Amino acid sequence: MRRAIYIHFPFCAKKCAYCDFSSFAGSGIPPEEYVAGVVREMEFRAELLDGPGSAETLYLGGGTPSLLPPELVARFITTARCRYALAPDAEVTLEANPGTVTPETLAGYREAGVNRLSLGIQSLDDRMLALLGRVHTAAEARGAVVAARAAGFDNIGLDLMHSLPGQVTSEWGETLAQAVELRPDHISAYGLTVEEGTPLHRLREAGRLSLPDDEEGALMYQVTAEILAAAGYEQYEIANYALPGRRSRHNQVYWRREPYLGFGAAAHSFLGAPPFGRRWCNPHVPAEYLRALAAGRLPEEDAVVLTRREAMSETFFLGLRTTDGVDTERFRETFGESVEQAYGPEIESLLGTGLLDRDGNRLFIPASQLVLSNQVLMRFV
Repeated sequence: MRRAIYIHFPFCAKKCAYCDFSSFAGSGIPPEEYVAGVVREMEFRAELLDGPGSAETLYLGGGTPSLLPPELVARFITTARCRYALAPDAEVTLEANPGTVTPETLAGYREAGVNRLSLGIQSLDDRMLALLGRVHTAAEARGAVVAARAAGFDNIGLDLMHSLPGQVTSEWGETLAQAVELRPDHISAYGLTVEEGTPLHRLREAGRLSLPDDEEGALMYQVTAEILAAAGYEQYEIANYALPGRRSRHNQVYWRREPYLGFGAAAHSFLGAPPFGRRWCNPHVPAEYLRALAAGRLPEEDAVVLTRREAMSETFFLGLRTTDGVDTERFRETFGESVEQAYGPEIESLLGTGLLDRDGNRLFIPASQLVLSNQVLMRFV
């Protein structure tokens, strides 16, 4: 069985103003202790899996994994190779903050086996970076791309964010133009969501935060597709664009609803058995996570065995995020009925309005309608 691997490093130099991810600014836990705990979890889980398997992707996310020295990142990769048959040509991604990398650490990550870098740039406007609470400048972001290329990385992704406070479409277009000049292999372009409990949410509640309205946000989304298409990037998911052959292999595992194992505090996992899948997560608090491992047990909680109907819903909700859409034959093989039998009225209605299209065995949201994807996806929840 093929399984993707995700490893979560939940620590950051500083918590960003928009972030509601499971991450913590600073830690009383030494990196070596945390890494040893994750390796222990990987070993425990490997002993309990049914039958041999292999892994074709490994993704180190966070938090800020680039706070780890290369030798500790190498421990993760070595364990994945030994315990999960990580393929020689596996895609191995490291998320990195431009303010935390140097030419030396980048060379070290490449030597350790990382072959794809995901740089969390978010903006190339210093005013916006300060507002978001990022620890790097636009110049450092550009320098990180140059340094990564020099270190031997030929697969680099940039994370960018639009609909920022006070931002207008022309400013976002300028950010995209500057990003394209760096010629990354992949660009993720997300609209800002102000999550409850974050500093930005408190500012908005106090009436001190001016955000673009929905119309302006939709225009930024459309401009993203236009600028990146003109620069040779293909859109393959709602917010993800890649040069030919450079789609994120790991993220496609999620959208295709394929198995993956998550290790580390707050990591999530999904396996295809029992028949329609099982999901679980690890404790969010790193100390609780490590205590479970020290007690000799897997730190697994909130396990859910999915029903057939829930699995069908996930197949549509995840698949329709991508330009590939839902494979109707695969759906029939998996669930023993056609998409029309499962969601006939919804599909007929969406086809009639043009929010959904069909090409052979593929149901998908047309590129021109992806800006309205939420209206489609919610029909299958």
